[in-house]
Amino acid sequence: MELSRTDALAVERTRLANERTFLAYFRSAIVFLSSGFAIIKIDALRDITDIGYFLLVIAPLLFLVGLLRFFYVKRQVKKYYYIEE
Repeated sequence: MELSRTDALAVERTRLANERTFLAYFRSAIVFLSSGFAIIKIDALRDITDIGYFLLVIAPLLFLVGLLRFFYVKRQVKKYYYIEE
């Protein structure tokens, strides 16, 4: 099945949007991770170290959700539009 030029461009926009969304998840995970470490290491924030540990737990989970979503959307686009890479 040959895609029209308009459809091919729409698929490419979808792929790029998928990559941008993954990068947003990745960026958020890095911010959560660094914030968690900062809260734990700074003595003045000793009262909220629980929040720091919570952020350290959430960061890898957020990254994993973003990664799984990225591959799911990539597979769906490939499945429905038969795009060769």
